[in-house]
Amino acid sequence: MRFFNVFMWGLVCFFHMSHSFKGVMAFHKVSKHLQNIKATEISEDHRTGYHFQPKQNWINDPNAPMFYKGIYHLFYQYNPKGSVWGNIVWAHSISQDLVNWTPLDPAIEPSESFDQFGCWSGSATVLPDEKPVILYTGIINEDPKPGYQVQNYAIPENYSDPFLTKWIKPSDNPILKPTKETVSAFRDPSTAWKLNGEWEMTIGSKVDKLGISYLYRSPDFINWTLVDHPLHQKENVGMWECPDFYPVSTTSDKGLDTTVIDGDIKHVFKVSLDLTRFDCYTIGKYDTNQDKYIPDEGMIDGWAGLRYDWGNFYASKSFFDPSKSRRIIWGWANESCNQDEYVRKGWAGIQLIPRTVWLDPSGKQLLLWPIAELETLRDQNVQLSNLVLKQGDKVEVEGITAAQADVDVVFTIPGLDKAETYDTKWDEIFPTETLAENICQIMGTTVQGGLGPFGLLTLTSKDFEEYTPVFFRVFNTPNTKRKVLMCSDAMPSTLNNQEYKPSFGGFVDVDLADNKISLRSLIDHSVVESFAAGGKTIITSRVYPTLALGNNAHLHLFNNGTETITIESLNAWSMKKPQMN
Repeated sequence: MRFFNVFMWGLVCFFHMSHSFKGVMAFHKVSKHLQNIKATEISEDHRTGYHFQPKQNWINDPNAPMFYKGIYHLFYQYNPKGSVWGNIVWAHSISQDLVNWTPLDPAIEPSESFDQFGCWSGSATVLPDEKPVILYTGIINEDPKPGYQVQNYAIPENYSDPFLTKWIKPSDNPILKPTKETVSAFRDPSTAWKLNGEWEMTIGSKVDKLGISYLYRSPDFINWTLVDHPLHQKENVGMWECPDFYPVSTTSDKGLDTTVIDGDIKHVFKVSLDLTRFDCYTIGKYDTNQDKYIPDEGMIDGWAGLRYDWGNFYASKSFFDPSKSRRIIWGWANESCNQDEYVRKGWAGIQLIPRTVWLDPSGKQLLLWPIAELETLRDQNVQLSNLVLKQGDKVEVEGITAAQADVDVVFTIPGLDKAETYDTKWDEIFPTETLAENICQIMGTTVQGGLGPFGLLTLTSKDFEEYTPVFFRVFNTPNTKRKVLMCSDAMPSTLNNQEYKPSFGGFVDVDLADNKISLRSLIDHSVVESFAAGGKTIITSRVYPTLALGNNAHLHLFNNGTETITIESLNAWSMKKPQMN
């Protein structure tokens, strides 16, 4: 192939060595000298318009989302004193539509011996008679670092209050303490389920590099006993954070409560991998006789397996919404700049758009899609159809606010036999877990193929000095199957070379029998969430343009492949700002 001459093979080896580990830089660095500094003013340059975030300061994991007495509740890790990680409390916001949010006072703050050094992530379970209870991780000291981790519970002061404004931490906390080897790796209790009349829940942990999901059982939700085997475990994956365990229907796209454990269902086991900062999942069977989770044959545990999102997405938490019979997933996207920049701008972190989740008809993966309520924010609309894109074409989508938009495109891909040949040497030189992103990184939007690259250039400056491309490449493989690669590339997104600018990539499991593929991108100043083929593959990128800001941002369709691509349809909307905290 023309691309892989001797020089480029050297470049490939360089990228492989320097990017064999590529997390999303979401580690919670402890910086006590910064964690109490309030910004004198809040920078608006990269603040989002319709994504969830408070007015200022640091946020991370979404916690205990739930629907209670007609109100949606979101709790989240928050530093009330500054814009770097530290002083963590459970902030609390409420909504009637998952789009407009009102802040309340923090629900849980460090105040007792069992959580005096931090109130970390956890989950909510709504017990019979509409009685919600929160399980959360408390930090009771800071020696050994990063803290002795215990599990606590909290209950509403007034169950008749739909806003759940006050929470009580009973005196019989903590309800669980770690073993010696898990003293600083014992956190993030899950939503509970019932088996044989008793409650069960799981907690993330590790022993050396063994990822463990410990299983606990209780008759009353207060007295918990460690089951003699884990719910699930896996070698060489490291710490399992934020475990999530829930059923999905095999016959419907409706969501299920965690208490459903049999029938036409599969179970999903999700963990947030501390080593890589990606959320990975498997689909399998909950064996209620052994009380174990067993992944389906062919499922891969860990970084090389399935992900909710192939980009900047972490610490997700799902909940069942009984009002609309759906399961919804929240995920956090951190900033990619340094901590001094967090302090300067006065805020850090956003929650991504909530996503409905259900099982793909193939049974081999999940599908995730933005909640329908988001569409209430759609404003000015532009539509295109049957637009032909020849090699080198860039067509601007005008008439919308390109920095704050929702864009839905269907591409028609003729001449599939003209796709470039997939080079099997990639499989040899790149690890499976980074294969897609490495191909995206090296080839980018400028290396010409047969079918691709084609897609969107989002957050583009006037003369294309900056742009954030989201695009596809189609390959023919030796076994006649086709590989569809999706990329979201932050490398050309900003002129500021101090920013972390990763290329993210994932393969899309489509056969292109109808010669079509769809792409939906939610563009919001410093974040681009992109959904391919109805939610089969999703990539989120955080980006920080210096020129493509506000009204100076543009949106283009492009094709750099040799074969003509047709835009069968495009719908693009400016997005209004909701009430946001």
